[in-house]
Amino acid sequence: MTGSLPDAEWRHRPRLPDLLEALGEGNARFVGGAVRDTLLGHPVADVDIATVHQPNEVLRRLQATSIKAVPTGIDHGTVTAILEGWPVEITTLRQDVSTDGRHATVAYTSDWQKDAARRDFTINALFADPASGEITDYFGGLEDLRAGVVRFIGDARARIAEDHLRILRYFRFFARFGKGEPDSEAYEACVANANSLMALSRERIADELLKLLALDDPTTTIRLMVEGGILLPVLPEIDGNGVSRLASLIAREKQAHFAPAALRRLCALLPPDPTVGDDVAARLKLSNKARKRIAATLSLPPPYERPEQLAYWIGMDSAIDILLLDERMSSAALVELKHSSVPPFPLTGGALIAQGLPPGPDVSRALKNVEAAWVAAGFPEGEELEALTSQIVWKFQRLRQ
Repeated sequence: MTGSLPDAEWRHRPRLPDLLEALGEGNARFVGGAVRDTLLGHPVADVDIATVHQPNEVLRRLQATSIKAVPTGIDHGTVTAILEGWPVEITTLRQDVSTDGRHATVAYTSDWQKDAARRDFTINALFADPASGEITDYFGGLEDLRAGVVRFIGDARARIAEDHLRILRYFRFFARFGKGEPDSEAYEACVANANSLMALSRERIADELLKLLALDDPTTTIRLMVEGGILLPVLPEIDGNGVSRLASLIAREKQAHFAPAALRRLCALLPPDPTVGDDVAARLKLSNKARKRIAATLSLPPPYERPEQLAYWIGMDSAIDILLLDERMSSAALVELKHSSVPPFPLTGGALIAQGLPPGPDVSRALKNVEAAWVAAGFPEGEELEALTSQIVWKFQRLRQ
């Protein structure tokens, strides 16, 4: 790692040179995650540019170059350029005027260091000149990146007071980039200010928590959070037992080659109680789909003999969640389920009527019986399905006599 930005695929994306030319030499620098991740050799998803130009001037310059510009956050100084389908966020240099822990009032500036000073961590405050690749590092971010240290810029408690979400962001970035023990000042500041998370919207908390849980292995970081009481004010249901379940789950995910799933890992952290799961999901204002998955994963599953049968009744995602959380289930069965598909039920009530069952309430009841028998038999087709259906229709006909 050096003080110069290495070449990378994203630096050659279509129309990026046109965008930089429109902003003018010396007026724009790459900043944040694209710089940090390129220095580490990681893939880059989002590209951010900082500029001395104010938003309306950015819009004018892009339009003059026939680059689509969207005023996505123009009130906060951000314009999004669309370069052949991929977005680049361009934000005017800013400095904080006032903050209340959730929102900041900012003023535009032409001072690069003042803009860097309002960012959260040293590793996120690195600028790179687009032409030369030269890195501008005001706060020791390069050395911290090298050492695996996640450190607040300036006084940690003051930075958290500006935006309480930085507590959760700190642990997410530590899980991604940290090595060894956390920075003592940062950790102590997060512990001391954990109650301030209660002032945040639950959507912001959920977003950060799920991003953290989606990382490769956040177990150590989650344990630090539980030990420090970080989550206690907003998610008191998560304790040391949950951390142990999470560690076991992640080991099984890796053994069976399953990708991380944030909702599954959240279920591991919670007691195996669907009521608790639904309370937490509602508190975090998760989507209805996410709430149903959590409830299904934490509920007692319906009877089944084979994993595919469980997947049919509660859905593939929830079945995989339950089986991965069940340490009695073999990895081989999990892998088999991963590569299998569950067919849809092939019959309707019309098929039973065609076999002689009179229309009426019995059709619906008989169809449910056929479906249950079909699943129990392993999803038969053709003559076997026809025989199974005929047998149940016959039983219902007998009951009517």
